[in-house]
Parts: sequence; structure tokens; C-alpha cells
Amino acid sequence: MRELNGSQMISEALKAEGVEIVFGYPGGAALNIYDETYKQKYFKHILTRHEQAAVHAADGYARASGKVGVAFVTSGPGFTNAITGLATAYSDSIPLVLISGQVATSLIGTDAFQEIDAVGISRPCVKHNYLVKDISELPGILKEAFYIAKTGRKGPVHIDIPKDVTAAIGKFEYPEEISMPTYKPVYKGHPKQIKKAVEIIQNSHKPLMYIGGGAISSEASEAIRKFSIKTGIPAVQTLMALGTLDSDDELNLGMPGMHGSYASNMALSESDLIIAFGARFDDRVTGKLDEFGKNAKIIHVDIDPSSISKIVNADFPIVGDLKNVVEELLNKINIPNDQFKSWHEILTRYKTLQPLKFKDSDEVLKPQWVIQKTAQIASNAVITTDVGQHQMWVAQFFPFKYPRQFITSGGQGTMGFGLPSALGAKCAVNNKAPVINFTGDGSILMNIQEIMTSVAENKPVVNIILNNNFLGMVRQWQSFFYGERYSNTDLSIQPDFVKLSESFGGIGFRVTNKKEFEEALKESLNSDKISFIDVAIDRFENVLPMVPAGAAIYNMILE
Repeated sequence: MRELNGSQMISEALKAEGVEIVFGYPGGAALNIYDETYKQKYFKHILTRHEQAAVHAADGYARASGKVGVAFVTSGPGFTNAITGLATAYSDSIPLVLISGQVATSLIGTDAFQEIDAVGISRPCVKHNYLVKDISELPGILKEAFYIAKTGRKGPVHIDIPKDVTAAIGKFEYPEEISMPTYKPVYKGHPKQIKKAVEIIQNSHKPLMYIGGGAISSEASEAIRKFSIKTGIPAVQTLMALGTLDSDDELNLGMPGMHGSYASNMALSESDLIIAFGARFDDRVTGKLDEFGKNAKIIHVDIDPSSISKIVNADFPIVGDLKNVVEELLNKINIPNDQFKSWHEILTRYKTLQPLKFKDSDEVLKPQWVIQKTAQIASNAVITTDVGQHQMWVAQFFPFKYPRQFITSGGQGTMGFGLPSALGAKCAVNNKAPVINFTGDGSILMNIQEIMTSVAENKPVVNIILNNNFLGMVRQWQSFFYGERYSNTDLSIQPDFVKLSESFGGIGFRVTNKKEFEEALKESLNSDKISFIDVAIDRFENVLPMVPAGAAIYNMILE
């Protein structure tokens, strides 16, 4: 058993966990950690230019790779800056470990310089957190943190370490396995519940798979694709699940909810059996609750028992790892090829009646065209987004082919997420695929400083700014529901994004027509520098369909 200081223990733990990249920003309380980071050779540290961006980058890395993302920050404002990243990861069940420096144990509670109750602040938006008070606790806590982050319903874990603990010497023995009596996720679905689910599926007439983000985090996509082929059951995919099924799959009805497709929302409204695979019945999907799936029985599969029947009552709950449960269903289910023929015919009519569409123009660029053209040129790209209209257009019009191709903030809707998460994703995929960030002229300014990180680390990311000189989604609501009173949403005064990118060492393009966009995108994809493509789009283009807040999802604004 070796004797190490606390900072060395952190490095050794990260080595044992296979961590290759850490994102972070140093400060006084984290100096010992950063001094050891300088000495060690186990992982690469990427200096972001803001703590929020460090956690978003770790988040993007985790989403793209399926591994645990790791970030370091210091105490006080260093930690409070990171909270938005923690909340974003928590809402979307992303595995992260955030290690924050804290003032010395003798100073805790004295209002010391850069002291903040980090554990108290983080408690509502992490899966678990720790304040390490003694060096003897640290090896076990580090092991537990990674174990908790990546098992069960995944999520962020926060470890707050006082400065004196990072310097203290202690015996280091990193546990090979962990056993926590109060934390034992259930991975195998109950056989009786699976049997009941098979029976109800085989006796249904209008079944529908409602696929959520759990399909991605549990690596269940292949199993779900096989289930779809074997059963012929159509599916809707939430924002967090896009890519689980190929967008071209004829059984894939698209995204449901507030900006979902007509066919998806009508299918949920008319189904007699909703099979929820790792979905949490978010309010943006359900709309008016007492009208949601009111003709349907509900099978709800989730590894988190607290999510089942939390919002919509499950008639057939199954607690377990989604991949395992779907494989069990596959082994037991047997459905005639034509059992759902009439249901397919109904849904085909819905898809034909109201497909996702837009009015193209040669006078002004339409955002939907920009997204479709991007997909034609770079269909294999990993796509990240910020939040707003551009996010919904990407969800609607980019044809996602594989899981982890789409990285976006779902539960929190975090503006400023796109660029740093794209950098994290680029670190994960390296040169295997381009990374393209779709953003808006409002969102991009929220973490604009990360252009510098991209340049410093030679991580070229293509940023497509769908620029309408508005906070577009808020403007859309003001147009529809607030008498066109555009209170504080007009962004007509903006920087020169081309010069801004160039000033950091990137490249930039301003485009106003289709030819210019295509040329700019191809040049950006071939560049070894971060690029900004400032696309002037129709200022008043709306995201449709749209379900008004509080309305049933079958009551869509279509035109």
C-alpha cells in the first residue's frame, strides 16, 4: 500500500478509471490538484476559458463516447460557474464526475475568501455529492463517485475537496470493486412483468414505442432496432433519443411533443398501447396530461424506479436496464407479420397528410434548407446544438443515422451548451467524424470564449450560426401569444462573427445564398481551424408544428 497525497490520489484514481481527458479551470483552492496534473502523465487536461464550459465539454465528451466525463474547478465562483453544467447533465442523465477545490477544512464556515457551500448548492442537481474531510476517505469516495455516475440511471457526481486534504498524506489503496448497501440498481426486469408485457403487446392493435434518452445511455439502440423489425411496431423518438432508429426507417414517425411531427403526436393520441422505453414523460412531450394517451395502456421500462408512474401511471411497470429488458422481450415475443397492418395504414396517412415541410426560397435562406444541405454534405457528422429554434429545426430536419450522433441539452434547455459540448465531442471522436455545432446568434455569445480553447487545442469544430437577429424561440412565442410585442428579443445589434472568429485564430464566412453556404461548409469541413458560418436566415421563420403550452398534443398549430 502506497502513501500518496490527496492530489496524487486523484490522478491515480483517474488512471484506474481509464480517464483520458479532463476539462477544467484552475484556481487557488485547486492549486495542489493542478500541480499534480502538471506532473502526471496519465490523462490530458484541456483548459477551457470558463468553468461552465468545462462541465459542458465534459458532458459533450460523455455523450459522444459513452464514458464518464471529468472536470476540475476551483472553489467559490469557480464552482458556482460550473452549476449550470451540472444541472444540464443531471436533467439528461449524463455520467460526469466534477472535482472542485474547497478552502481548507479549518476555514470552512468562516466566510473565507472564495468559500461557498458547494455541496449544499450542488445537492439538487447531482446524483450524489461528497465533502471530503479526511484523506483516508478519499480513495473510496473517488471509486464510489465513478461507480455511481456510470451505473443505474447515469448522472453527475460532485466531489468537493478542501485544499489541506489535497495536500495531506495518506495510504492509497484503490478499490477494485465497490459495494454500497443503499445503492443497488436493478438490471434484470422481473420475469412476470416481462411476461405480462409480452402478452399485452401481442394482444394490442395500435401499439407504439415511445423511445427516450435511456435508449442511448443504456446502449439499447441495436436491441430496439431488432425489436422494431421483429414486431413491426412503429415508434416515436424524443429529442434525447434521436438516432436510436435510423431516420429513414419507415416505422420511425419522428419526434413527438411540442414541436413533434403530426404523425408522432397523432400516434400517441390514438395508440391503444404505449411502450415507453427509457422515457420520462416530459411535459414537452405529453402536453395536457389528462389528454395524453388516454386510450392507451402504458408499459414503462426504466432503470430508475422513481421515474415510473411519476407523471403518467404505468399499467405494466418494468424496472431494469433497458437493453436487458428489450432483449428479454425479443426472446419471448411472437407477432404475425400483418397484425398491425391497419395501424400502419392509418399512420402512413398521417405522414402523408402533414409531413414536416417548409416553404423554400431563393430570395432568403431558410434554416431547414441549411440543415438538410448540411446533412447531404456531412451525413456522418456528430451534431451538437445550442437551444432555441435552431435546435428544433435540427431535430426535425437532420436525418440522424446512429446513436450518439446528436448532442443537445434537453431537460434544461441550456443556451451556451453547443460550442463547449462540441469541443468535448470532438475530443471523443477525434478525426473519426466531423463535429458541427448548430447555434443561434443569441446562444453562441454565451460561451463565445471557447473559440480560444478550440484554437489552443487544435480541435476544429464547424459552427453554423442560423442568424435571424432575434432570440428566435422567444420571439415566436411573442408572435403567437403576446400580440407581437417583441420585448427584449431583438438582436439587431450584433458583433461581426466573421471577424470575431478570425480574431481568435479561426476562420469565418458570412453567407446570404445557397451557393455561398455550400462553398463555406465544404471549406470549413476541410479546414484544420475552428470555423464560423454566419447564415442570414428568414427573420420570422417559425418552428412548426407547434403545440401551445397546456394544450393536448393533437391540437397542433400547423401553418
